[in-house]
Amino acid sequence: MKGKMILRINMLMVAMFLVIGLNSDTQAQSSEAKIGYVNPQAILASMPEMKAVQQRLQNFTARKQQELTTKEQAFQAQVTAYQQKIGVISADAQRQEEERLGQLQNELVQAQQIAEGELQDKRTELLGPLLEQIGAAIDNVAETMGLIYVLNTTTSTGDLIILYASDDYQAKYDITEKVMEQLGMF
Repeated sequence: MKGKMILRINMLMVAMFLVIGLNSDTQAQSSEAKIGYVNPQAILASMPEMKAVQQRLQNFTARKQQELTTKEQAFQAQVTAYQQKIGVISADAQRQEEERLGQLQNELVQAQQIAEGELQDKRTELLGPLLEQIGAAIDNVAETMGLIYVLNTTTSTGDLIILYASDDYQAKYDITEKVMEQLGMF
């Protein structure tokens, strides 16, 4: 009985040493974790290709806006014509005209939604290759520096994600300029 008790105590002590050893290994590894961060929006805005992309997006937006303006003006002209003849048409004709105008209004709203979708698709089409280049450059810089994570400094709406980093940490782990160098921007 006493031998079994000593054996259990020894097993318990070995288990504790293993847990303590694993815990200290985990702490050592986490203290070595290198986490970088980057501002891809700043990189994208600085890319020489962005001027052409922005111009193409502006031209596309202007064309879509003109199409929508033309449709809206045609709709407003029909509403005005209806309002002018409302007193001289029958109730049945009035109801039919209101249904037709309601349908035209729905088509106008649908055209606006389609235009917004087309603009988003165009933006994705034009920016996609640039974002892929930035992603590849981030991967290369991260691998070269031995980083295990790279965080984005801002959201897509421009809100800051990383609110503070010491000067030393910024100098060492803000890889934005290194990514720009990788892309040949410096």
